[in-house]
Amino acid sequence: EFEVVGEKNKNTEGTQMGTVELDVQKLSTLPALLGEVDILKTIQYLPGVQSNGEGNSGFYVRGGGPDQNLILLDNATVYNASHLFGFFSVFNADAVKNIELIKGGMPANYGGRTSSVLDITMKDGNDKGFHGQGGIGLISSRLTLEGPLVKDKGSFIVSGRRTYIDVLAKPFINPEGAFAGSGYYFYDLNAKANYRLSDKDRFLLSGYFGRDVFDLSGSEPGSPDFRIPWGNATVSGRWNHVFGPKLFLNTTAIYSDYQFSFKGGQDDFTFGLSSGIKDYGLKLDFNQYPTVRHNLKYGLNYTYHVYTPSTVDVASGDTEFAIDTPSKLRAHEGAAYLQDEYDVTDLLRVNAGVRLSYFAHVGNFREYLLNGQGVSTGIREYGSGDVIKAYTGLEPRLSMRYTTGPSSSVKASFNRNLQFVHLASFSSIGLPTDVWIPSGKNVKPQIAYQYAIGYFRDLWDRKYEASLEVYYKDMFNQIEYKEGTQPQDGGNTNYDALLTFGKGWSYGAEFFLKRRLGKFTGWTGYTWSKTMRRFAEVNNGDPFPSRWDRRHDLSVVAGYELNDRWTFGATFVYSTGQATTLPVQRYFIDGRVVSQFSERNGFRMAPYHRLDFAATLKNKPTKQVKDKLTGEVNTVQRRYRSSWTFAVYNAYNRANPYFYYFTTTGTSAGGDLRPVAKQVSLFSILPSVTWNFRF
Repeated sequence: EFEVVGEKNKNTEGTQMGTVELDVQKLSTLPALLGEVDILKTIQYLPGVQSNGEGNSGFYVRGGGPDQNLILLDNATVYNASHLFGFFSVFNADAVKNIELIKGGMPANYGGRTSSVLDITMKDGNDKGFHGQGGIGLISSRLTLEGPLVKDKGSFIVSGRRTYIDVLAKPFINPEGAFAGSGYYFYDLNAKANYRLSDKDRFLLSGYFGRDVFDLSGSEPGSPDFRIPWGNATVSGRWNHVFGPKLFLNTTAIYSDYQFSFKGGQDDFTFGLSSGIKDYGLKLDFNQYPTVRHNLKYGLNYTYHVYTPSTVDVASGDTEFAIDTPSKLRAHEGAAYLQDEYDVTDLLRVNAGVRLSYFAHVGNFREYLLNGQGVSTGIREYGSGDVIKAYTGLEPRLSMRYTTGPSSSVKASFNRNLQFVHLASFSSIGLPTDVWIPSGKNVKPQIAYQYAIGYFRDLWDRKYEASLEVYYKDMFNQIEYKEGTQPQDGGNTNYDALLTFGKGWSYGAEFFLKRRLGKFTGWTGYTWSKTMRRFAEVNNGDPFPSRWDRRHDLSVVAGYELNDRWTFGATFVYSTGQATTLPVQRYFIDGRVVSQFSERNGFRMAPYHRLDFAATLKNKPTKQVKDKLTGEVNTVQRRYRSSWTFAVYNAYNRANPYFYYFTTTGTSAGGDLRPVAKQVSLFSILPSVTWNFRF
């Protein structure tokens, strides 16, 4: 049985729209790429959530970009949630307790992003006894251990995962060749401790550390040699205090770090590129129930950001070239919020809130003074703590539910969201070279207005849940790199000089039908949407489809529990092809082929569709034990459980497009020279097998 879970009648009684909780325990029954259970890919099966293409774990919500999703792991922000250039997520499902996605009607206690919230909570550990679980798959293995620190008072959990792609590839690499020392792997480590200090106090400490490492080196003289590590680290400590039956407080200290670096060279020449972001934060969240009809939430939060947009180092022998001055951008971000969920009548419930946000870009900072042609004419230095630019804004939040019958309701919501950080991307596939840039003098905060209304209904004694939502979203102060910009650009100029600014808008309708109970469970989600962008310096200032524009998006997820040993799962996805820019004409100029391109995103790739299957076989849950004294044979539960999951990814071998490139056929002399488009596809049919165990 696979289900999306929530509190009783949450589908029709809650005020929250576009909110889904996933049952983590059931994720392993769904088919997955190479057998790797992936939380983010499961999120992509929900209406209003779109993937970034073949195998990619990045997700896009209601026309927003990847930077507009607030991804939290135990309250700490995760800035890059992908491994292997987006093919796997950083979240090890064995260490996760709860997953909640909020697409619309964002509550006032969340802020800093304009599209969605993905709130992930790690398991607390088991304070009764020692247990473990893990798995061995085709490309990785994982192990989770949990148990009591002090029985019935404290617990811990430690979970690790590592791929062995580097080990598997080693026999196929020539030890004397140009790539003798090459390899790639990633690893994750999750840890959490939980201790009850008293009947009214509890302390939790959690952390995550993950890295991708890609090495390329050879044994031959003159072979290139480089190393690319990147990854996240988070730490959060939370104190829960109960003042009384009507008032609770959560105090959370947070540290988050994302770093990307590239270091390489050939002979005596070396080149380095690095970027990253660090956060130091503190949150106070109160939850109060003054009367049976009111639920108040209010609090404060503060974050100190340190950004490193891009640092370049170049050297030849003992000579270093000052291509770029290492720059760190510092900022203060704070917010205060108040929210009240109020039962106005037995039929009408309103959730009204407001969030006051503040952001200040501060020194130390060196600003290059530019003339009208973008040429530097001088330098202005800001000292430590000097305010370079500050922004303040109100973010009203309103959602409501009106009950139209014993099993149906209508909901509506309005949000104004501010976002003070931007992700500047050089590609459409979410590479780690993408750079986080804060708001400043020229880079204004992103602002989004979202309006939504929906009809929700439970069917057949709540065996089924259905909903239909429509939304409209305006997005202001969007950014793009100017055409022709490269990752190494930006030396001796302001970090924002390479950017252009514009707006976006998105609207659509989402249908969701879910079967919750019985041996056969699952859901169907369909989205019709349109997402556009407009930039004065892109596409001649004309509107163009966003790279995340998908007119149609369909997902079907099904699970069937045959008996206590066999479980089957299947998924099917279909979506309109990704918008892309392709050459429309080619010319011979001075013996070279020169391309003339279409309007921005003026073409569509072929539609994407895929069918996956999985079957899970568990060992027998019980065994027969003979009593040595009486000779009786008793049935007892097995302490050690295991299962085999067999999966097929892309069952009918669909060649989905990853990207297109152009080549030419014929000759100019023969007069038959013409361009030919070639499609690159990543994955054909991929079977996998995973052995899982627990004790």
